[in-house]
Amino acid sequence: MRYDTFLGQVQARARLDNPGAAETATRASLETLAERVPATVAEKLAAQLPREIGEHLRRVAYAPDEPVSGMRMSTQEFFDRVAQRASADRPKAIHEARCVIEVVDEATGGACSAKIRPSLDEELARVLFSGSSGHT
Repeated sequence: MRYDTFLGQVQARARLDNPGAAETATRASLETLAERVPATVAEKLAAQLPREIGEHLRRVAYAPDEPVSGMRMSTQEFFDRVAQRASADRPKAIHEARCVIEVVDEATGGACSAKIRPSLDEELARVLFSGSSGHT
């Protein structure tokens, strides 16, 4: 999937006004995900995405101050971080993150679910992988 196609999919599913808003939602979601999962998992996922999208995972996964094993955080804390990065309220951030992960999963042929879901606690995985419609 190409970069502009990816952002177009996020924009449409999250009902965002423009590609810039889709880029913000994508960056916020993937940077937070990269904090939460092991760096090697983030890198494997990043390698399957358009370079510009994958960089959001790599930038955080390999930051000198980030743990290699992934930080533990509650579901609330995860989405609070996404909201802060996206300058959005929490419900909007949750919806946008679900849309981003849905597009990532499609762009990677299901690799996101296969690689990322096992690294997350059950509640976070359930919410994050519920897609743009909110259904698992």
